[in-house]
This record gives sequence, C-alpha cells and structure tokens, in this order.
Amino acid sequence: MDLKQRKGRDAEAVLKQLRGGKPEELNEELIKLRKEQFGLRLQRATGQPVKPDQYSKVRRAIARLKTVTREAQLRAAGEKK
Repeated sequence: MDLKQRKGRDAEAVLKQLRGGKPEELNEELIKLRKEQFGLRLQRATGQPVKPDQYSKVRRAIARLKTVTREAQLRAAGEKK
C-alpha cells in the first residue's frame, strides 16, 4: 500500500482499504513506514541528499495508519460492551 502520495478520491480509497484491513496487516505496514522514516533520518544525518517532502509524507502516513488502528480498537471495545 502506498499511503504517502494520495490526494482526494485516491486518499479516500486508501482509507477505505486500510479500514477493511486486518490488524496484522496494519502493524506490518506501520513497521514498514517506521523503517522508511528511520532510513530518511539516517540519510539526512549522513549528509546524503534526500527529498525534504518525504519526511512529512511518511510522518502523515504513519499518523493516518495509527488513527485507523485506534478507530478499530475503539470499535472493537464498543462491541464488547
């Protein structure tokens, strides 16, 4: 899933796909994004050229994924009551 470069209807489609995903898949995607974020920080620290917009795209993708995960947790907790 490419969560970073979506706008408008594409973003809605990605969110729909995320909300329909399994928690294991969401965690795997989160780990992948965290590794990418670490790689970007490492590149910046070592002086390698990096596109500055990638930092915010990855950060927003992580936030989006965490939001969807939290929504699923709250929905599951609400169903248990």
